[in-house]
Amino acid sequence: MKDEPRSHPFRDSIEDIAATKRIPDTAQTRAPAYRLAFADHDFLTREELRPVRLQLELLKPQMIMDERGIESTVVMFGGARIPAPENRDHARTETLANLSHYYEEARRFAHAMTERSVATYGREWVIATGGGPGVMEAGNRGADEAGGQSIGLNIVLPHEQAPNAYVTPDLSFNFHYFAIRKMHFLMRAKAIVVFPGGFGTMDELFESLTLVQTGRMKPIPFLLFGRDWWETVVNWGHLAEAGVISPEDLSLFAMVETAEEAVSVIDGWQIPG
Repeated sequence: MKDEPRSHPFRDSIEDIAATKRIPDTAQTRAPAYRLAFADHDFLTREELRPVRLQLELLKPQMIMDERGIESTVVMFGGARIPAPENRDHARTETLANLSHYYEEARRFAHAMTERSVATYGREWVIATGGGPGVMEAGNRGADEAGGQSIGLNIVLPHEQAPNAYVTPDLSFNFHYFAIRKMHFLMRAKAIVVFPGGFGTMDELFESLTLVQTGRMKPIPFLLFGRDWWETVVNWGHLAEAGVISPEDLSLFAMVETAEEAVSVIDGWQIPG
């Protein structure tokens, strides 16, 4: 993050942190109570400080993306376990192996969108993924191959997970709170595309759809890759017939099969209703 010129005559926090390293080492200065509150890791991770951590996790990515001039994103959700076509023989199941073509479609779609982003000097149409493997890697990879930047919104999980190698390094973020991470996915979203995936993908899909359905978020192009997949895992028609959603809610999204079809739908998108 860039340094901003001071708007006040007071010493700043960086200067005071440096000053504390030059003070005498005594029982008093070694005591936790003497640490500057904003530089005290143990204090900041206390249970009572959760509201502060939530705010920090909201502010840090927002400020960095604002400084980079990023105005809009194309959000790509999808399964971490879907392999690249060249790795399909190592997939956990035959179904995952057969889904590997969606890795390629995700890569091609991200490439096409990033060509548009490059034309805006990286301000618009910036690819944003969860920063992990599978479909997420494919999205960041396509953006990188198109010569553009892309965002990775990773999260700390019980098992080790690192950002994929194609995320733009200074746009690679790490989160503790799922809720704040999902908020950053949608804050700048100009389009959302969802590929086959598991619980995490389903969570992202339905939370995003709910926000649009309830008017908490303006309608934007919302695409599901793979009609056979989505009609198998979700009985959309039954939801409408049962009355738990309105028939018109089914027009909030469109199903596509290829990167070219997705780009075409985005270009021709009309707000439902």
